[in-house]
Amino acid sequence: MSVSRTTSRRGMLAAAVGLALAGVGAGLALRTTRRQSQALQEAENHFWGQQFAQLDGVVLATSTFKGHPLVLNFWATWCPPCVEELPLINNFFQQNKTKGWQVLGLAVDQAAPVTRFLARSPLSFSVALAGFPGIEISRSLGNLSGALPFTVVFDSTGQIVHRKMGKLTVDDLRLWERLPVGLTL
Repeated sequence: MSVSRTTSRRGMLAAAVGLALAGVGAGLALRTTRRQSQALQEAENHFWGQQFAQLDGVVLATSTFKGHPLVLNFWATWCPPCVEELPLINNFFQQNKTKGWQVLGLAVDQAAPVTRFLARSPLSFSVALAGFPGIEISRSLGNLSGALPFTVVFDSTGQIVHRKMGKLTVDDLRLWERLPVGLTL
């Protein structure tokens, strides 16, 4: 057998092995993506069954927000970017509540500092206490690092349509105003 024919067969064999490995890799990636998608869907469903205490002691069920688009913001009084973005989120809520938008601020904090903060800087939207477990809730919704601030946008069917790690900008909120958020139930 000639050298070029052997080289050609080796090349074809290497290409076939490469394609087979690529197929296996694609299959694993697809399976991983499906698992992640299923986990996110389970986290969404779990979120809609949660209840959180408000500062007045009244329990707030997240299910009361379902049926309308919702901006869910994880924040804390000890987080400077969180505190800086709250007036922006409040303004968004005031401008869009007549369009059906709702906002929930989940404080990854304790009641006393949140109460003091809101006495100085009142907010028009709902605020509830998630405490430290709020970090795990945010992780389940896609906050892989567990950092704050973290914001999730749900459409009116309760599905996540956008996530933002870090401080919000006016451009983020303008984009969300234009998102197809589904029909109001």
